[in-house]
Formats: sequence, C-alpha cells, structure tokens
Amino acid sequence: MRLLIAPDSFAGTLSAVAAADAIAAGWLSVSPHDEVTVRPMSDGGPGFVQVVATALGAELVETSVTGPMGDEVPAVIALHDGTGYVEAAQACGLDLVPVAKRDPEESTSFGVGELIRAAIRSGATTVVVGLGGTATNDGGAGMLAALGATADGALDSGPRRFTRLRRIDLAPALAAVDGINIVVATDVDIPLLGLRGAARSFAPQKGADDAQVMRLESALEQVHELLGPRESDGKDAAVMLGAGAAGGLGYALLRLGGRRVPGIATVMDIVGVPELVGECDLVITGEGKFDWQSLRGKVVSGIAAVATDDAKPCIVMAGQVLVGRREYSAMGVAAAYSVSDFAGSPEASLADPVGTLTAAAARVAGTWSARANRTSRERSSGG
Repeated sequence: MRLLIAPDSFAGTLSAVAAADAIAAGWLSVSPHDEVTVRPMSDGGPGFVQVVATALGAELVETSVTGPMGDEVPAVIALHDGTGYVEAAQACGLDLVPVAKRDPEESTSFGVGELIRAAIRSGATTVVVGLGGTATNDGGAGMLAALGATADGALDSGPRRFTRLRRIDLAPALAAVDGINIVVATDVDIPLLGLRGAARSFAPQKGADDAQVMRLESALEQVHELLGPRESDGKDAAVMLGAGAAGGLGYALLRLGGRRVPGIATVMDIVGVPELVGECDLVITGEGKFDWQSLRGKVVSGIAAVATDDAKPCIVMAGQVLVGRREYSAMGVAAAYSVSDFAGSPEASLADPVGTLTAAAARVAGTWSARANRTSRERSSGG
C-alpha cells in the first residue's frame, strides 16, 4: 500500500513536521511494509516558511521583528529565485501571546511590515506573504505603519483607538513596495467586515469577548473608510476573497496592490501534491481542530479536493472532529478520526500530543490496511 501523509500543524501543540512524523510512525508500527511518503503542509499560517523552504531548498535569512505585543521576536525569510516567502504568524502569531495576555484590541501587525521590508532588502522582487494563525485584528494597520503609512494617531499599537482616527496616508507605504509583486497567500477566503468578517469570525479565538468584537468591527470599518473604500478600478478590497484573513491583514495587502491566492493551493503546487497523490493509494491529512473553518481554504479541504479529483480515498486525523459525516463527505473526505476520542479526552490528548497521535495512527492503520488488503484480494479473485 502506498500512502501520502500531508497534514497541517496541530495548532499550539505540534508542527506540521512533527504531526506528519507521528502519523507515519504510528502507521508503520502496524503496517511496516507500506510505502509512506511524508509531506508536511501549510495553508499560509504557522509553518508556511518552513514547508516552502524545505520543498524549494530556499535560502533562509534570519531576522528579528516587532511581535504582536511590542516585544522583539525572531523570524525567518525564505529566498528562492527572487521571491521572498514570509509568514505573518512569525511576526504576530497567536502562539506568541500567552493565553492570559491575549487582547486583539492591543496587538499589532507591525512586525509583518518589517518582514516585508527585510525581504525586499534581501533582494526579493516578489514577496509572498502567508496569512493565518495571528493574534491581531488591526486590519493590517500596523503592517502599513511599518511600511511608512502615517495617520493622525497611532496605527502600530492595536485597534483600540482606531475610531478616533480621521486621516490615514497610504502613499508612503505604496512607495515602499513600488515595483514589488505582492502575493497574498491566505488560509481563509472571508471578507473584512460583516457577519463572516475578520472580527466576528476569528476575534473570539484571539481573546475578544462580545463587546470587544463589536468594537473591533467598528475599528475595521474606520480603517476601511479612511483608506478609501474603492480602488481606482471601482472595486472594494474589503469584499475580496481573503480580505479578512489574519485579522484583516489580507485587506491591507490588497490595498497595497497585492494579488490574493489560496495558501493551500500555493503550497500544494510548490510541494507537488497532485503528482504525489497520483502515485499513492491513500491520502492522510489532518490538523488540530477539524471544524467549519476547515471547509473554507484550509489544508484539509485542499488535500481532499486533489484526492477526490484523482479518485483516491482521503482520511483526516485531527485533535478534535467537530463536523459531521455529511459535511466532510461532501468535501471528499472518506473518514475523520478524533485523536481526543482515542485518548479519552482533549486533556489527555494534549498531555502527550506526539504519543496520542502516534497511537491513534496505529489504530487507523489497522483498519485501513486491512481494508486495502481485502480490496486487493477481491480484485485478484475477480470479486
């Protein structure tokens, strides 16, 4: 049996590399003669630069930037053939802020702008910005400030006071990226504002209560108004696919002339996933939480789509499975397995993420290897 293992990171517990290795170890402990190919994945969120750099053999440039709460954090740029790959989560990732200190009204995307500047200084003429897994909800205002945008108030200290702003000058930021091709690789396709927008969809996960969500929505509306709702061609960047990604960073990058692409499609193309799927019998993907967001541009949806197109079964292993069989079957997933259920509880799973994922993969291998062997025997006998 030939197997492709291509998971995302399990947010907050395992990198994509660690998750892929754990699944492979568990599977091979039961089916040691299977051919296993491991390809860690990313949709633009955490792990994006590592996955891309490994696949391309890119040069890594180390730097440091301003973190989401104003402290200095390390970051890495991947350079390959004039393209710089940067990861917003390295500059303003949710994992950079302790749970007790998470406050999207105070966190800033300033470091993302510093990363873009560093990529340009390193010689990049195209900058691919991976978006996802951020602690911020500032509409990319901090990033714009790092690139030179000015206002009649602070853009770089979080959106708590954005409603007092009456002027934002985008021209210096536009000048900073003049001649640079910006590609916006997003993990979701949501708009900036509204019921499916950045604040209402993701701010609660970043520490916001209901009152803060409403204030964050107002702050984003103010930024949108001051930057000018319409582009020169009459289009409104706020309603474009991915504008609400990473707390509105997608919107700010689109206002700089960026071109949005699905993050998972970008990574799959770089890694060569379609070719790998064509060579295997079964695909395993996964992530920390398999929920409604997984259906809207995440790694799982991208991998499942390719597997479906090639008529290959795809299964999901996740820390928790929060979508029903009807929903995941519609996206091409044959089965979904919750590591928490195997472990007995989410707490038990988190206590030993590698061990529980490895054990769960071993149990799944017992089921699917047996199924594959039955199918093989049936074909051999003409049944």
